[in-house]
Amino acid sequence: MSHILFHAPLPRSSREEKFQKLLSIFLDLLMKTGGNVSEALRWLAYFDKRHHLTDVTYTMADFLKDLKRRGYISEGSANQAVYVPSVKAQVEIRQRSLEEIFTALKSGPLGDHPLPNSGPGEDLSFETRTYEFGDKLEHLHLTETLNNAYLHHGLEEFRLTPEDLTVYQTEQKTLTATYVLIDASHSMVLYGEDRITPAKKVALALAELIRTRYPKDILFVGAFGDYAWPVDLSEVPFLQAGPYHTNTRDAIEMAIAALARTKATNKQIFLITDGKPTCIREGKRYYRNSFGLDPKIVNKTLEVADKARRERITITTFMIAKDTYLQRFVQRFTRINKGRAYYAHPQKVGLFVFEDFIRNRRKELR
Repeated sequence: MSHILFHAPLPRSSREEKFQKLLSIFLDLLMKTGGNVSEALRWLAYFDKRHHLTDVTYTMADFLKDLKRRGYISEGSANQAVYVPSVKAQVEIRQRSLEEIFTALKSGPLGDHPLPNSGPGEDLSFETRTYEFGDKLEHLHLTETLNNAYLHHGLEEFRLTPEDLTVYQTEQKTLTATYVLIDASHSMVLYGEDRITPAKKVALALAELIRTRYPKDILFVGAFGDYAWPVDLSEVPFLQAGPYHTNTRDAIEMAIAALARTKATNKQIFLITDGKPTCIREGKRYYRNSFGLDPKIVNKTLEVADKARRERITITTFMIAKDTYLQRFVQRFTRINKGRAYYAHPQKVGLFVFEDFIRNRRKELR
């Protein structure tokens, strides 16, 4: 008589821990496979065999059932027997991207980051100050004002003077429009190093930060290779690097045009790239040269950097490679735009982007 082993159901907490561990890996694989659920699951099964991510108490089949039951994947169109990432999966990727960068920030969790100086605005703090001509009367701190009048004049000669008036401190917050440009050229996945996934996580984390902390801010995302194109937020997690050259000029021009249509006080471009410009558009044709720094391509790209400066649009370049030609180009590009440039390892580019984003939002009142 054969022996049959019966396994008691996993405790709820243990099952949840296993699910969350697999979910984290699965969502990352979704980004790397361009949203291909089947391929992501195949890779997950491969890692499971090598690293024993599951066991008899919680199998890959259990994980797939939970993915469907919890709404992370949904069935594709009627003529496709495949699954596709759901909206819930996209939101989860954004939230996890934000948490990942927040956890890594040495400066601690980001707060609301208002302007350092007080002035006219719509956001009241709990601090007060003496009334100044032009302050809104609805910001009057009545209790403190009456207390000042009592201290200054007493009850017998009670009266209010301008010196008695106290108002709530207000914080001026600036509307910022940001365009994140992601290099999608072939070099972003060349030599076995995945550089595009960290770049996508930065864009997704910024989107989640703006949605939750700065809802009035504006965020655009675009990608560029031989040419530039806008990317909808729902498409960002699954953006793939292609067999493209690097048309930085086209990307900056697209961003300038979009930012010009906004009424934001601050306008900025975050350029995440690992290569020098190697392509420009000439009418309906493209001029390409992958060798060295082609003066024709470089000069056309520097022209658009100067155009952004004249439009008061700051360009911050995040270099995720140590290519000598890239560094030479970025130095000239940054000097002309009067912007900023950073070198960052692909896995840490988010730290630089977030610190710069917060710093750029702060403007002193005049």
